[in-house]
Amino acid sequence: MNKTVKVDIWSDIACPWCFVGKRRFEAAATQYTEAGGEVAVEYHSFELAPDTPVDFDGTEVDFLVRHKGMPAEQVTRMLEQMTQLATTEGLSYDFDALQHTNTVKAHELLHHAKAKGRQLDMKERLLAAYFEEGRHVGRIDDLADLAEEIGLDRAEAVEAMTSGQFLPAVEADKDQAYEYGISGVPFFVVDGRFGVSGAQDPAAFLDILQKAGAGS
Repeated sequence: MNKTVKVDIWSDIACPWCFVGKRRFEAAATQYTEAGGEVAVEYHSFELAPDTPVDFDGTEVDFLVRHKGMPAEQVTRMLEQMTQLATTEGLSYDFDALQHTNTVKAHELLHHAKAKGRQLDMKERLLAAYFEEGRHVGRIDDLADLAEEIGLDRAEAVEAMTSGQFLPAVEADKDQAYEYGISGVPFFVVDGRFGVSGAQDPAAFLDILQKAGAGS
């Protein structure tokens, strides 16, 4: 382990597997750093459903029925299974309270937070707010509240999202994803050389981190 391993993660706020994958990757990263390695993480924007309205009229079940064309009963079972799986990672998903929305402003906020050195904290707050707390993560005022909760200046967050100054960065992330051939998230690019798709087990992430750290 002779260098800091850079890990670029493409994910969406509205992706339940992204929160699970975050926890599993963090478990691996903790093992790696405890063994003397170093990891630098940067999140990148990916929108699973960019045509979603900010104020979606309906439940998560309604959205998935329309978006995926699946029967409501099948969607309900799928969400129940996802909720149970999330508990194994210490997460408490509440799909009944979840407010489905467009995530582009949340991604702009993440770029603003990155500029302030707080991207990882902002990512965690957004995911918890969306999946566990039933908070709205598509409207500027609601997002600014979450930014303030992690210690960012609320007015600056509002200005960043209102001005759209980070929208080009969001689009650049999406363009890079397409160039890499990324069609689903979470997707992890380790050391610019290894691609890992999905919420893999911590052991798989640790193996890649060790290979990258060793320069192999």
